[in-house]
Amino acid sequence: MASSRLGQRPFRIALICLLVVAVAVLIGVIAVLVPILTHQSAGGSGQTLPESAVSETRAEGADGRVRELRVKTAAGDLAELDALRPGEELVVRGSGFDAAIGIYVAICAIPASPEEKPGPCLGGIPEGAEEGEASGDQALASVWITDDWAWRAFATHGYDDASSGVFTARLRVPEAATDGLDCRETACAIATRADHTATSDRVQDMLLPVEYAPAD
Repeated sequence: MASSRLGQRPFRIALICLLVVAVAVLIGVIAVLVPILTHQSAGGSGQTLPESAVSETRAEGADGRVRELRVKTAAGDLAELDALRPGEELVVRGSGFDAAIGIYVAICAIPASPEEKPGPCLGGIPEGAEEGEASGDQALASVWITDDWAWRAFATHGYDDASSGVFTARLRVPEAATDGLDCRETACAIATRADHTATSDRVQDMLLPVEYAPAD
């Protein structure tokens, strides 16, 4: 009888450990999903879309934040966005963004209205994001910036300074046409937009129109 109880003890310990792990996983899932499901839109970014390819823009959003977006070349000069060439590197810097909301930075189709999110976008998912190996140390066709603990390991990098909403993104200009979007035929822009945790929120949307240089 005693040996039978001793034999059951390891099983009970294993079962308790399994339940503890299951509860921990459930808590983690809830912690990730609840913010996504309960997020309330802060409104629009307030930006008036530039009529031409300019390298800087500024707007006061519905949340009271003044967001600025600027694009330079790798050498530090203001970028000329009316003649992009695949492969060149651009440095996108922003300030005034809400660091509580992650953003994607990419070249995207300009939406028909400010109520619609920019997209589709060139570049797809940032390289290495699915494996948790994305890195802001190299120029990528698309960038994901977040300070959210649940997603930080999969993002390219976090904000440079959360309090002032400053970020830096190094973009490698992709080919003009990929995944059904052709930016030689469709109006496109270097865009920031809220990531998948706040996909319906337009307050982080900022656009700088671009054009591709004629193909050689």
